[in-house]
Amino acid sequence: MSSPDTIAAIASAPGRGAVGVIRVSGPDVPHIAQEILGFLPMPRLARVANFRSNSGESLDRGLALYFPAPASYTGEHVLELQGHGGALIVDLLLQRLLDMGCRMARPGEFSERAFLNGKIDIAQAEAIADLIDAGTTAAARAAVRSMQGEFSARINALQVQITELRTLVEAAIDFPDEELEFLPGSVLGGRMANILTGFESITAAARQGALLREGLNVVIAGKPNAGKSSLLNNLVGDEIAIVTDQPGTTRDVLRQHVHLDGLPLNLIDTAGLRATVDVVEAEGVRRALNELDRADRVLYILDAAAPPLDWRAELQELPAGVPVTLVFNKIDLSGATPRVDESLDPPQVFLSAKTGEGVALLREHLKTRAGYVSGESGALSARRRHLDALRRAKVCVEQAAQILTETRAFELFAEELRRAQLALGEITGEFSSDDLLGEIFSSFCIGK
Repeated sequence: MSSPDTIAAIASAPGRGAVGVIRVSGPDVPHIAQEILGFLPMPRLARVANFRSNSGESLDRGLALYFPAPASYTGEHVLELQGHGGALIVDLLLQRLLDMGCRMARPGEFSERAFLNGKIDIAQAEAIADLIDAGTTAAARAAVRSMQGEFSARINALQVQITELRTLVEAAIDFPDEELEFLPGSVLGGRMANILTGFESITAAARQGALLREGLNVVIAGKPNAGKSSLLNNLVGDEIAIVTDQPGTTRDVLRQHVHLDGLPLNLIDTAGLRATVDVVEAEGVRRALNELDRADRVLYILDAAAPPLDWRAELQELPAGVPVTLVFNKIDLSGATPRVDESLDPPQVFLSAKTGEGVALLREHLKTRAGYVSGESGALSARRRHLDALRRAKVCVEQAAQILTETRAFELFAEELRRAQLALGEITGEFSSDDLLGEIFSSFCIGK
């Protein structure tokens, strides 16, 4: 579907640089090339040219590349101008294109047109943005896999399996007398098992990718003077937070971004949780409670050297459903040995934030609880919406399996499979609302 208008945007980073790049896409590109260059370049062949003003004067001199439709990124005629990277020069060239009838591109509009013209799907488009934003090598590799279509291919493979099963089921509905021929139990059972196995595999890879992209929000909480700020400093490896013997030193939210073997970790240190008449400290406690509501995991710090307290009563003050790890700090004073117990609920870690004993155990615990696999794990760049769609699709398949086992009501069975396909289609954009598309592409860079 070709767009009626032609768009232009600066594709290089803002500011002063060696090279400034401007992209143009749309039906008027051949005419624009003739006007600004004096000729239409040969397809996919870089040409040195003067970039001319409307009076014929040279604005700049650089490389011009022409990609005729449909063999271009957007699927439309595309012209790319690579000139010198001075901000004024690039702006003058962009203004020249706008004066010729181009429209300024919206954020992500080039990728949006590529999607609408069938050059990429939504998952690939999102992976492009993820590759640009990648903060680690592992995240970049996951984004490249999804950008090249590996995530979409695995989703499509699931779609094919479900479609084949629906074909068998709906044939049985149309020809009920031939049920045994169309749907032997071994065939149905085996195919359902294969589909569920496929869900497990792709969800694991997508969950790894989501972790690499978004990181884990870890909130450090607890009573005043338990050692929260000391633990933050130890995990970060720097004196980020002020540490004193005075309770209530931390009165605001401190944030720091670190990596655990490639896993992005968003550490959030909060004010000590207690009732107070101090207006500033009370605001800090309120902000701490807000952060707890958004946490992926809470490290609740307890003083291992203090008299035993009813920590279960303290946990009642936390938001319901938030994953919690009890961290018994100050073992250098209590005499306890550094250890971690994953079998307890909540799990417990014994360490000393001051000496560093046991902190390595906490790092491994966080990776374990996040389900993170270090190194080359075959992760696929994914977002929370992808995981949600996979979860809903899997639930539908599981409900279909239950219907098959309990009632063999093939109409209901086929309906659950149809719902699973709709959920999977949301990932690649086969079924997407305009609002969703707008939200996805608005987060892109202008010019991409």
